[in-house]
Amino acid sequence: MTISPRRILVTGGASGLGRGIAAAFREAGDEVIIGDVNAEAATSAATEIGATAITLDISDPDSVAAAGAALGRIDALVNNAGVVLGGGTQQEVPLEVFDAAVAVNIRGTFLMLREFAPRLTDGGAIVNTSSIGGRQPTPGMGHYEMTKAAVDAMTRTAAIELAGRRIRVNAVAPGPILTPLTAGFATDPEARAAWEARIPLGAIAEVEQVAPLVVFLAGPGASHITGVSVPVDGGQLLV
Repeated sequence: MTISPRRILVTGGASGLGRGIAAAFREAGDEVIIGDVNAEAATSAATEIGATAITLDISDPDSVAAAGAALGRIDALVNNAGVVLGGGTQQEVPLEVFDAAVAVNIRGTFLMLREFAPRLTDGGAIVNTSSIGGRQPTPGMGHYEMTKAAVDAMTRTAAIELAGRRIRVNAVAPGPILTPLTAGFATDPEARAAWEARIPLGAIAEVEQVAPLVVFLAGPGASHITGVSVPVDGGQLLV
């Protein structure tokens, strides 16, 4: 079993949930590498929490391969980078928005699994960021939700394929979280109240309510958990 300090790569770690996850691993004593397409933001976040930054576009095979060559061995991979980029019914959503969501959320997650699974230490872990949207449809968000259903499918398959090396593959599936990504509706009292009405616990999640689960799933306390996607949604999937 790998012991701390471990080397943890967090994609999309420059802001929002990814930054919270990176900070939580640092607080646990791990060495953290923040990979983000925004090099300036990644450097700033890394400096603030005592991590290392690399420029990484997960949708670009060359960028992913370069990151793999630069980093070598890691102990855990957090596939957090993802995009929404817009909304609209499946008849109305712009094709470029759909293509971008697929390129990052599906292809990017796949490329990272492909590149870094061989670089993980035996007994290591992968944690993917999914969404309850992969299981619960919201009209106008179908292009995003189908990509997260694919992330859940990749999680299950990779869990079986990597079990022989005792590498565990799991996912966290949040509902809406208060991050820069959701600022548009979260700062609109009417829109926020409408969403919170769907949540039995009555509130949108904070980053600090999700990040600890990622750390747990990547750690020894979850050594017999693999292939699951854990909702963090205040009970939204129950209604």
